Amino acid sequence: MISRHLNSLRVQLILLVVAALVVAQLVSLFLFADERSLAIRAALGFEAAGRAANVARLIDEAPPNLHLSILRAANSPLVRFDLSETASVQHTDHSDGGLVEARIRTLLDDSYSRDIRVELHQVEGELMPLPNLSREMTDMHMAMMRGELTAVEMNLSIATRGGQWLNVGTRFEKPPIQWPLYSMLTFAMSAGLLLVVVIWFVMTRLTGPLRRLARAADSLGRGEDVAELPVAGPTEVRDLTGAFNRMQDRLTRFVGDRTRMLAALGHDLRSPLTAMRVQAEMVDDIETRDSLVASVEEMQGMVDATLTFARGLTGSEQPETVDLHDFLEALCADMPRGFVIDAGPRVEARLRPNAMRRALRNVIENADRYGGGATVGWHRQGDTLVLTVEDDGPGIPRDKLEKVFDPFYRIEESRSRETGGHGLGLSIARTIVQAHGGDITLRNRETGGLGAAISIPLAPETTDERRKR
Repeated sequence: MISRHLNSLRVQLILLVVAALVVAQLVSLFLFADERSLAIRAALGFEAAGRAANVARLIDEAPPNLHLSILRAANSPLVRFDLSETASVQHTDHSDGGLVEARIRTLLDDSYSRDIRVELHQVEGELMPLPNLSREMTDMHMAMMRGELTAVEMNLSIATRGGQWLNVGTRFEKPPIQWPLYSMLTFAMSAGLLLVVVIWFVMTRLTGPLRRLARAADSLGRGEDVAELPVAGPTEVRDLTGAFNRMQDRLTRFVGDRTRMLAALGHDLRSPLTAMRVQAEMVDDIETRDSLVASVEEMQGMVDATLTFARGLTGSEQPETVDLHDFLEALCADMPRGFVIDAGPRVEARLRPNAMRRALRNVIENADRYGGGATVGWHRQGDTLVLTVEDDGPGIPRDKLEKVFDPFYRIEESRSRETGGHGLGLSIARTIVQAHGGDITLRNRETGGLGAAISIPLAPETTDERRKR
């Protein structure tokens, strides 16, 4: 049941839309987080470079006895300053494209080419907040960063006019990916609105016409009258509906023309056959008269059988929902010799009762004539009802199991109506069953005798009721 729902077009489209929204949201979040991280790092880096340039300017202009005071005032939990005889940065790293160095030179209005060294590197391994942060600030910092500290460390060494080096050290963490409530609400509202639009479009413009088309095709396959479908939906669905309507019209006209042709042929043959019967009765020789009358009667029987075959091609009888057990019991009571009912599960099938009664009677009479009796049973096979008619007769040669359904074909070669009929019984039965959307197949039973399997697709409403049970 779950697999059936997952395979429906509506559910698959909804899942596809949801998956696309989730992927788009994740990509947007990743790009936003990356851009946010770069922006924060650039801002912090430029801020640290500006402070370093200002401190270097003060060191250059202030007397030596004020240098320590300047450094103490400039130090902060995030930026550390130190004045030394040696540079802490030995080699300049231009992984930032030289932006930090250029900013420092601009702020210093460097009139001489002083040595400015910049080093940037990723801090790897377990990372703790800067050591000169207070305990309270450390806890707040860890909470804000959610315990996920990844950082870039920047060290600067700026040559001063007094021959010393101003060493600057700072570190700025990469902020973790965050899911702000506002963004989540926006995503949920956008997804909900889009799903409502998609569901409306899919249900009213796409799956609705497709479901109507599927039901109409199923009804047409069972030989029911189907009204012309309204052409609605997208262009592809409209084209498909129009093609179905044209196909149904052609099939109806084809079957109608064929039936009218056979009916007209049978009607036109009755007059000359009646005249031949009258003339045969006037023959004086008794033996000759009886032979001619028998031939005329056989021809008349063949014409009547042909008309019966033609009526089996039409779907003029309206389908009805019948209880299969009650239907077979009524049929058994109407037949002189009856048959054995091997009861199966309770089934309600949608049939044209008179036509199906004729088809089953033909198959059962065939089993009774050649097999000495018939046993009728049934079972479900998926969404199909399978009726079985079995006998204990000699069976049929394997190469003739399909040929016996040809019109006027008889295995018994005597052409006697007492032993073989006209050879239309199984043809009529198969025609009627195929008009219901099913088929008849024959097989020789391993225990002896012949078995006929009559498969009839269950109507959609009957199938749904079975699933609920």
